[in-house]
Amino acid sequence: MLNKVKSACGGRKSKIKRKTKETSVSVEFSAPALGSKKNSVKTPDGFLNHMLELFAYHGGFGLVVKAAGDTDVDMHHTVEDTGIVLGEAIGKIVSKGKIRRFGSAIIPMDEALALVSLDVSGRPFLEFNVKFKNIRTADFDYRLLEDFFRALSVKAGITIHIVSLAGRDNHHICESVFKAFGKALAEALKPSSRKVASTKGLI
Repeated sequence: MLNKVKSACGGRKSKIKRKTKETSVSVEFSAPALGSKKNSVKTPDGFLNHMLELFAYHGGFGLVVKAAGDTDVDMHHTVEDTGIVLGEAIGKIVSKGKIRRFGSAIIPMDEALALVSLDVSGRPFLEFNVKFKNIRTADFDYRLLEDFFRALSVKAGITIHIVSLAGRDNHHICESVFKAFGKALAEALKPSSRKVASTKGLI
């Protein structure tokens, strides 16, 4: 069925499935990781798998991803739709009045250095200031990462600023970005004693 979406959520754990004529993506997400089940990420692209595994590990999240798509066309639909579904899964567990809301991290990976700062506010916005030396390799188009994070931002309702401060190797740049995103999101989702993390009384 076109654009069929199913969701289930309980506490700090969610599960989202999305199926279209182009892709089939399912995500299970928990923050922090619940139980001892290992993370499992299976998409058609090994590089994307690696980045999502880094995000989950360094954020301390539970993450199960299964994605398939029309890779005979290219990876665009699969990467973007994975961002959509992961964003929906993150959005499902957010209790905006009982979390710290803000999170930031600066993470190095050898010569690369990335800053990620975010606001879990219900207001989606992405600033993606990352320059790659070569936009495409035989295995991956690095421009797709901006599409991934924009889709995630919109569906999760998160303001995300991603800035690459240094870097020579594209792989290292991406590693520092995904690790920093995991650390920043983990900080933002920590429980807070404040009823609402806003002077307005409502986010």
